[in-house]
Amino acid sequence: MIFDRNENKEVIALLGAGSMGTAIIRRIAAGRTVLLGDISEKNLERVSNEFRYGGYDVETCVVNALEKESVEAFAEKAASLGEVKYFIDTAGASPNQAEPEHILNLDMVGTGYAVDAFGRVMAKGGSGLLISSQTGYMYPIPNDIELQILKTPTEELMGLPIIKDVAMQNSGLAYMIAKRVNHLQAQRAAATTWKERRARINTISPGVIVTPLAYDEFAAAGGNYQQMIDASAAMRTGTSDEIAEAGAFLLGEHAKFITGTDLLIDGGVIAAIRTGEYKLHG
Repeated sequence: MIFDRNENKEVIALLGAGSMGTAIIRRIAAGRTVLLGDISEKNLERVSNEFRYGGYDVETCVVNALEKESVEAFAEKAASLGEVKYFIDTAGASPNQAEPEHILNLDMVGTGYAVDAFGRVMAKGGSGLLISSQTGYMYPIPNDIELQILKTPTEELMGLPIIKDVAMQNSGLAYMIAKRVNHLQAQRAAATTWKERRARINTISPGVIVTPLAYDEFAAAGGNYQQMIDASAAMRTGTSDEIAEAGAFLLGEHAKFITGTDLLIDGGVIAAIRTGEYKLHG
């Protein structure tokens, strides 16, 4: 049975088919073609079936976000399916899942590859969203170094002193710095390549959000997370649905004047840190 006979449908591309990204997709996918990209064929099969059973038009693509050519092929496939209206990037590794070099190559360089590649295929009026983290606010980077990052091509980021001399020290630092760089990557794209295509791009920095992968972090550093939650104004964890509501807003028609910015959704954790109500460990 053919559920949707409409032609020339807009395309939504999701890199990293996890719970947060798919929650966003469900809010904007009706009447559009969804392209799911992930390194795991098994995960792609599972998630795509969930969408198909829900009546959505779904395509899949195995993508290694660490490889520039693979990410570019993903963007090209998205463009081959129709006008690319939305791009969402949730691919990444957390501090307790990987070594510093892997985190930086995936969360920072890989994200840069995606921003660059989709900056060449986005439709006029399209929008992109990078999922960063509240940790992007936890390691202040001096303005002159941020300007250096903004002016550095994606392929050269790993050679910057703040990356090779600071971020490589441990996985926590690598993650914090990579997530701050995500904010800068969106700013640069919003002012240059994405601007040229009349498309918008923003980031969201979630706090402690309960997802299947988050349980790895809780198992490794549950005490620290509990203290963080207790110190926050919300005094609870967040959910993927809460992130998805904000994501759908930033991608959608009511956010046309918003680009190159970050939305911090952390229940007040960063406020607690900045006011001294909570002190970072390590």
